[in-house]
Amino acid sequence: MSEILDLLIPARCASCGAPGAPCCPVCQAVWGSLSEITRAPMAGLVPVYALARYADEARRLILAYKERGRRDLAPSLGRAVAEALPLLPTGQDAGWWLVPVPSRRHASRVRGGPHIRRVAEECAKILSHKGKRATVAPVLSLRAGVRDAARLTRAERAANLDGRVRIASEAVPPKGAPVILLDDVITTGATAAACTKLLAASGIHVQAVVALAAAG
Repeated sequence: MSEILDLLIPARCASCGAPGAPCCPVCQAVWGSLSEITRAPMAGLVPVYALARYADEARRLILAYKERGRRDLAPSLGRAVAEALPLLPTGQDAGWWLVPVPSRRHASRVRGGPHIRRVAEECAKILSHKGKRATVAPVLSLRAGVRDAARLTRAERAANLDGRVRIASEAVPPKGAPVILLDDVITTGATAAACTKLLAASGIHVQAVVALAAAG
């Protein structure tokens, strides 16, 4: 069915509108960098990296994927992460355990499921094809009552998550496994910090946080 739809309605780049693919090669190149960033809530915890600045092509692609139903972007976003992970100082020849930052339940329903988990799964598939092992561990979830953080301050974001992030024991990576926390956009760093601290308290050491983009 998807092949028939592709013939009837050819894919267009979600950023620039060029025909041929959900993300054209020119716009895909926005993910070509990997930069360490600093955020106060993450100070003293683990390194945080972003593949791009949250602007222009990167912003258009992320918004199209999250808010405008462009789920066909998951493979290209997953490829961007898969190409970045081997560049990390914490790179692992043996592979990684990828822990997606959780979404609010309502947001997940609207977006057709956990959007970061889809990116992680696409990333794991691509790494597997390259002979590198990566396992997706959807170990984190949010309790009811978490608000949309888009317009919250750093302090409000921290309070918003206090006691509302939880761990699903059945998905926990093995002790000592190399864990990467994946997110879409790092803004204040409050969400990444809450997730990292909870994982650490459960004996899961996050080696790095990797986000598609950094805002601000």
